[in-house]
Amino acid sequence: MEAKNIKNSLGIVEAKYYTFAQPPDELVLESGQKLGPITLAYEAYGKLNEGKSNAILLLHALSGDAHAAGLHQGEEKAGWWDSMVGPDKAFDTNKYFLICSNVIGGCKGSTGPSSKNAKTGKPFALDFPIITIADMVNAQKYLIDYLGIGKLVTVAGGSMGGMEALQWAASYPERLRSCIPISTALKHSPQQIAFHEVGRQAVMADLDWREGNYYSFNQPERGLAVARMIGHITYMSDQSMEEKFSRRLKDKDHSFKFTTDFEVEGYLRYRGDSFVKRFDANSYLYITKAMDYFDLSGDKLIRPGTNPDIRFLVIAFKSDWLYPAYQSQEIVRLLKTRGVDGTYCEIKSTYGHDAFLVEVKEQTRLIRHFLNNV
Repeated sequence: MEAKNIKNSLGIVEAKYYTFAQPPDELVLESGQKLGPITLAYEAYGKLNEGKSNAILLLHALSGDAHAAGLHQGEEKAGWWDSMVGPDKAFDTNKYFLICSNVIGGCKGSTGPSSKNAKTGKPFALDFPIITIADMVNAQKYLIDYLGIGKLVTVAGGSMGGMEALQWAASYPERLRSCIPISTALKHSPQQIAFHEVGRQAVMADLDWREGNYYSFNQPERGLAVARMIGHITYMSDQSMEEKFSRRLKDKDHSFKFTTDFEVEGYLRYRGDSFVKRFDANSYLYITKAMDYFDLSGDKLIRPGTNPDIRFLVIAFKSDWLYPAYQSQEIVRLLKTRGVDGTYCEIKSTYGHDAFLVEVKEQTRLIRHFLNNV
């Protein structure tokens, strides 16, 4: 696939890398542990204006990375939000300078458990410290400072990216003009934690996990694939699964064996097998744990006695049962009680949690209008 064949594509883009927190000036994590040096992989699209006042930070979900838009040389798959980022799209590169970085704890260029530990010369594995969403955001701030950007037009993302957006508003309100959290929550419910724990247990039950020390051997592919299959079920809705698969068989008749009789079974296995080729099992453990620890309820999002000059656009989807609309409504209610400008939009969709990646038209209309008025 050539870049020119993708409508309003950014064409070929390249990852960049920024390293900071060199000892003895390591990043102090919420746990009290220190991490450094740290490398963040990031991509940038559009042009930063002379006043450096047109920058937007995009924030990825659990399995995402810095590659939000455009194409990498020699690859056919565009970035995870390519439909939303580019010339004349929701995040218009004719107007804005877009940045997206892979979070710490990740496995796509940023420092994480698969990275080499400078002290041992081996991968960190479980010696990598437990991280939080706040730690991810603190690392991103180093990147924004490095780029010389004083204030961001907005921070935007869905799912875990929405958590990061909210954390930016909590940690660095003076650095934002607006915030767009999509399909997210102030904190995980017990059910959301439970889904993550089942996924983590699937990984750790795989004999190839080896207590996290599998880098000289094989990745725990079966366990990680099962974790991804569980996750992918939660990303879809009952209606979208019915429309996509129903009870259709892969062949004409039942096999009467424990094979993939149904199309939905084959799809889940394909998703699981694809995931293990691009994601690190330990990163999955660390990032899901960070999401479970996240909690900006009560006075944590907007500190008492403060009234940050930030406008919020909170977006939810009716069929999203993983991050149901009531959790987005809780964000807006909290903002209203603190006197903060918050707009809530609930989009009709049958795609479930995946809607924030595929419901392009309505999100584009909402985000474009919001940004024009920020």
